[in-house]
Amino acid sequence: MARLLFMMPAASYWTLKDGTRHATGYWAEEFAAPYRALTEAGHQITVATPGGVVPTVDMMSLRPDMAGGAQEALDLEATIRLAEELRRPIRLSEARLEDYDAVYCPGGHGPMEDLCADADAGRLLTAALASGKPLAIVCHGPASLLATRVRGESPFAGYQVTAFSNEEEEGVGLASKARWLLEDELVRLGVDFTKGEPWKPYTVVDHNLLTGQNPASAAVLGEQLLKVLH
Repeated sequence: MARLLFMMPAASYWTLKDGTRHATGYWAEEFAAPYRALTEAGHQITVATPGGVVPTVDMMSLRPDMAGGAQEALDLEATIRLAEELRRPIRLSEARLEDYDAVYCPGGHGPMEDLCADADAGRLLTAALASGKPLAIVCHGPASLLATRVRGESPFAGYQVTAFSNEEEEGVGLASKARWLLEDELVRLGVDFTKGEPWKPYTVVDHNLLTGQNPASAAVLGEQLLKVLH
């Protein structure tokens, strides 16, 4: 049995460039799909957020048209309702990499608000990359990589990474409203950014770093993580 740390946002909103708050949090499928795969395989999960705040699900991600259908939306709700770990998060500042076998970071726009500038997220990700332990990050989760900069340099520079693309941000109508775009900032960070077709599953593995582009990539990433743990 492996022990996994799910690093999740505490933010329930994303501040847009005009100062308004866009309601968000974590994206349901990006938590639920890997959570189901990992817990059904017998692995143990701990959720960590900034300040130990119970993470907020982005309600948009539970709409049937976003979840892939009415039954899929109900299944996501059920998984989230039954996931006790979500209601008992530890503080990210207290999370020690040596206590876990792998780290996973789901997206939603929440990480664009808090994890992107969280020193504890930066510390944990830097340690995870150096350790060789599996580190899986999906969709907007790679915003957390921006917190790994020290004096302008990131240990993730040069690594192949994918994340929610500019085209996809335009597709949801938020690109023009955002203070910054994730793809642009990751390129600026120095990663080797790659992407697939919008909304289709696309994952990249570079050494122990596994990244997925969008919500559709979360289940695939969860299965890849499962294989690496076995």
